[in-house]
Amino acid sequence: MHAPAPEVISLGCRLNIAESETIRALIAGRDTVVVNSCAVTNAAVKATRSAIRRARRDRPGAELVVTGCAAQIDPQGFAAMPEVDRVIGNGDKLSPAAWASAEPVVVGDIMQLRDTAPHLAASFGSHARAFVEVQNGCDHRCTFCAIPFGRGPSRSVPAGAVVDRIAGLVDAGHHEVVLTGVDLTSYGHDLPGAPTLGLLVERILRHVPALRRLRLSSLDSIEIDDRLFAIVTGDARVMPHLHLSFQAGSDLILKRMKRRHSRAQAVDVVRRLQAARPDIAIGADLIAGFPTEDEAMFADTLALIDDADIVHAHIFPYSPRAGTPAARMPQVDGAAIRSRAGRLRAAAAARRAAWLARQVGRVQDVLLERPGDRGHAGNFAEVRLSTPASSATLNHARPGDIVGVRITAATDTYLIGTTV
Repeated sequence: MHAPAPEVISLGCRLNIAESETIRALIAGRDTVVVNSCAVTNAAVKATRSAIRRARRDRPGAELVVTGCAAQIDPQGFAAMPEVDRVIGNGDKLSPAAWASAEPVVVGDIMQLRDTAPHLAASFGSHARAFVEVQNGCDHRCTFCAIPFGRGPSRSVPAGAVVDRIAGLVDAGHHEVVLTGVDLTSYGHDLPGAPTLGLLVERILRHVPALRRLRLSSLDSIEIDDRLFAIVTGDARVMPHLHLSFQAGSDLILKRMKRRHSRAQAVDVVRRLQAARPDIAIGADLIAGFPTEDEAMFADTLALIDDADIVHAHIFPYSPRAGTPAARMPQVDGAAIRSRAGRLRAAAAARRAAWLARQVGRVQDVLLERPGDRGHAGNFAEVRLSTPASSATLNHARPGDIVGVRITAATDTYLIGTTV
């Protein structure tokens, strides 16, 4: 009888998804469930605890290991859960030695970490797109954020290792690669010669000519330099979709968050991007109810959805993270936070629905995803096929393939189309 297959449950960011594939290879052949946790909000930590309890119910006989940001920040709290067998920190989770160890808690000092993982997953068999970690950690100290304590200082993967990894993924059949990091636009400052993210992207495109689609995960808009701007707006292989870390639309709140851009700079970068590449789609993170936010400050954030044409919005109700400066600031009432988050979501949904409606009649190149009847366009709109993937018209296309799709209809949340 075969041993149950190992399972990795990923919560949170695309960086976790990338790292989960390496973890999956490290635990091959073991009856183990790994919960790769997130700590970006209190709700994310709560979701991690729920995932642990659910995993134990589903696999009562398996070894259950918790890793990721929540485990790094509060290892003893997770080790105390009766469902948990072991806790492994973020700095150790890609190390074979940590998985070979029998120690119940393997969590090092993340702030002492100075390297990141060139030993990234060789395959993303269960994913249509491959995620490649090029940067980890963060040197900024936004007042609301606990992630630097979960990820450590900013550090970058040398460009040669990134290019080799992407070339291998393309050889394995991947058509789309997503570059991931905690603070992606800080890439390279710790490497010899201090190369930039723009230089890295140039090098990938030059040295891996068979790569059809390159996508960038979340960017700090203030760090988009001229070189990166030119590539994002001028190279068709870079997808017309940027996710920008805006967080708020009020200058005073941005200052209290210790963000490094103003509202005017956020709006300006979007206008310049859209002028240079009209089909580009903008995503953004926005926080509702940051400490001291009043209705006028909130109104500035609400208006940013239209002013910056945000069609892929991630809305976070503010939650105080222990040890962060914002947790000590005057807090907004919980009911007001929930109400404001709801208003942001409604405005974002309306903006998205109008944008999707404008896609009808266009032809989009869609990366097919499981089970084969849906995928995402270059602008990251979800597309569902009215012609199923098993149809002869798709010429035996499989998840991971890119197909041309004529958009015939739009709902409020996704597009519908037929293959061309």
